[in-house]
Amino acid sequence: MTAPVGLTVNGVAEVLVVEGAETLAEALRRELRLFSVREACGIGVCGSCTILVAGRPMSSCLMLAGLADGLTIETVEGDGSAGLDPVQQAFVDHTAFQCSFCTPGFVLTTRALLEEEPHPTVDRIREALAGNLCRCGSYIKIVDAVLDAAERLDPTPESTST
Repeated sequence: MTAPVGLTVNGVAEVLVVEGAETLAEALRRELRLFSVREACGIGVCGSCTILVAGRPMSSCLMLAGLADGLTIETVEGDGSAGLDPVQQAFVDHTAFQCSFCTPGFVLTTRALLEEEPHPTVDRIREALAGNLCRCGSYIKIVDAVLDAAERLDPTPESTST
């Protein structure tokens, strides 16, 4: 049985026709051809299907598409009009990927982290990205990219008053 689901994806109001047991990852790929949403593990531990739901990272392989009705979703494609954003550019500049299968999930998780905490420590970055796995082992470059993205987005260092 199919049902319509109304949601906002990358700033655009959409209506998806979804199957009852279809995940949001499957629906976004099938209906909107958003191929940055990649399912790998299917159990929410790898981060490759990460999307932002109301600004918070979520594994779209765990969410039934029907439950997305009325939600605001962001994928790494964004609105696609401005080229690479500062986070994406930092990942490119630091070559923070090899095969890049995991990169969309890392980018979105980084966006959410930097929105919440503009100048995270290395330990905080590692903690925030712990739900994303990189089989190629690019973690050092990924952390460097996140630090660079933080600087690009807010070049003013936090005051360190004692």
